[in-house]
Amino acid sequence: MELYRSHVLVCGGTGCVSSGCNLIIEKFKESLKNHNIEREIKLVKTGCFGLCEAGPIVIVYPEGAFYSQINPESVDIIVEEHLLKGRIVKDLLFKDSVKEDKIKAIDEVVFYKKQLRIALRNCGVIDPEAIEEYIAFDGYKALATVLTEMQPEEVVEIIKQSGLRGRGGGGFPTGLKWEFTAKAEGDKKYIVTNADEGDPGAFMDRSILEGDPHVIVEAMAIAGYAVGSDMGFVYVRAEYPIAVERLQIAIDDAREQELLGEGIFGTDFNFDIEIRLGAGAFVCGEETALINSIEGKRGMPKPRPPFPAQSGIGGKPTLLNNVETFANIPQIVLNGAEWLAKIGTEKAKGTKVFALGGKINNTGLLEIPMGTTIRDVIYDIGGGIPNGKAFKAVQTGGPSGGCIPTEHIDTPIDYESLIELASMMGSGGMIVMDEDNCMIDIARFFLDFTVEESCGKCPPCRIGTKRMLEILDNITEGKGKLEDIDKLERLAKNIKESSLCGLGQTAPNPVLSTLKYFRGEYEAQLELL
Repeated sequence: MELYRSHVLVCGGTGCVSSGCNLIIEKFKESLKNHNIEREIKLVKTGCFGLCEAGPIVIVYPEGAFYSQINPESVDIIVEEHLLKGRIVKDLLFKDSVKEDKIKAIDEVVFYKKQLRIALRNCGVIDPEAIEEYIAFDGYKALATVLTEMQPEEVVEIIKQSGLRGRGGGGFPTGLKWEFTAKAEGDKKYIVTNADEGDPGAFMDRSILEGDPHVIVEAMAIAGYAVGSDMGFVYVRAEYPIAVERLQIAIDDAREQELLGEGIFGTDFNFDIEIRLGAGAFVCGEETALINSIEGKRGMPKPRPPFPAQSGIGGKPTLLNNVETFANIPQIVLNGAEWLAKIGTEKAKGTKVFALGGKINNTGLLEIPMGTTIRDVIYDIGGGIPNGKAFKAVQTGGPSGGCIPTEHIDTPIDYESLIELASMMGSGGMIVMDEDNCMIDIARFFLDFTVEESCGKCPPCRIGTKRMLEILDNITEGKGKLEDIDKLERLAKNIKESSLCGLGQTAPNPVLSTLKYFRGEYEAQLELL
């Protein structure tokens, strides 16, 4: 076993890849070799650290020096000064990681201080392509525990008692879904991970797959044991090539280590996983449309009931959770249901991952306990609004969500609170707007996306959303009338009540929320005509 005096962790998430992290890694290899210290320094390409605004990021341990916005020219300086001479290069450190000439620990940096990382616990910490590193952080220990010490119904009960709810949309209780699937009659059952993350500005599931793919492999196997399934599918959009590559490496390595396949941990439990690539249709985030796509059919939703737990892939019982939901499972098994149940609020247990973007200083990926306020996210974790501008609204839930104005900035973030504000949790997109944003344009942007992504199966969504978009186009182009506001509102409510699936039922939300909180902007625009 090789021992290293320092570890250099380089962010290898998609954001940092696009900013040139691969060039930085190659430059580190070259510089370490030139100085004959390549055997003393461990160079690790990790997943996303979360603070995308500061990328590309390099962290050097044991000091915990947090270098930000690194370029290849900076690498020789870090190697020569820090790794050779032991002098941290303060000019290259992230601005908030130094206080009174002392280096802060990562969890003392403002962006991370109020976070609690469960789903993201290994992202930015381990090499996602090295199964031994995942195992070193208690990886596959939860799977071993359930297979050798627990009955399937005990596993289901732990998930129920934890209070974990689905992290991909409506927040349905995860344990109940597992129980329904376990009790369903069927000679074959399937486990499906929904990684079809299509919201504009959302990259939570992608980052987990890129930074900690083994947690999904392990969680799916645990779910398979709990409900009586021996086969799983990860449905992931083809636009996520890094996530797909690392997930496939994880699956292959797990098979090689006999953590997938037959007789796992010497038991009679068999389980395997295959990847299915989606073509990027937003509607395939809806579970019945996703199942159709896995079966090779056009991705269109089906009326429910029956629900997938009774009749899913090939008419067989199918358990479907999204990536973030599964990422919580091993830790719940290892720490117990009470551990998660103590985090969050009465009705929303645990944490939630958000992708924070828009008019905000610290863009990136964050994980917070349920019940954290919007203000904490915007001004503490997010670092406030750039250029001294005033906060105006935050869009949560992507095209399915709504815009929450400044008067509700102290609202605790959980499922019910956001719904009461005419928004929703959704998968976790969070886009911040400042005083310069026109809320009519915001509503139009999200509705235009939904119109393009509608599968066209039901008339309310296929036709109604287009009529709504036409009204918004007329308003923004100076052709609208004051009565258009009432017409837009009536149409939105009818579409919401009569559409077949979640896409159509939530498509009017950005319009309805902006009409609720920013109606004056619509009226002012029309009065100018």
